[in-house]
Amino acid sequence: MALEPLSDNVVVEPQEEAETRIGSIIVPDTAKEQPQIGRVIAAGPGKRGDDGERRPLAVSVGDTVIYSKFGGTEFDMDSSEYRVMRESDILAIVS
Repeated sequence: MALEPLSDNVVVEPQEEAETRIGSIIVPDTAKEQPQIGRVIAAGPGKRGDDGERRPLAVSVGDTVIYSKFGGTEFDMDSSEYRVMRESDILAIVS
């Protein structure tokens, strides 16, 4: 299934963190923080300005980004987890 975000929405695939161990104690998934870094897998065409012209997005497909902790909406597709968020929820591009 293909995703085509609308307006200034971006689909991000969160990167999984390595399993956390403290000594010989394994930290369960429920106690782990949500990842805040991911890879852009789809991007919309951009938001329209007051003049009707499209404003291109600063991110593109394939970029690794850092996004706000609670930004976007989580969903599952094809047994993978994704987030759809506005471009304004993206804080930085990792180079």
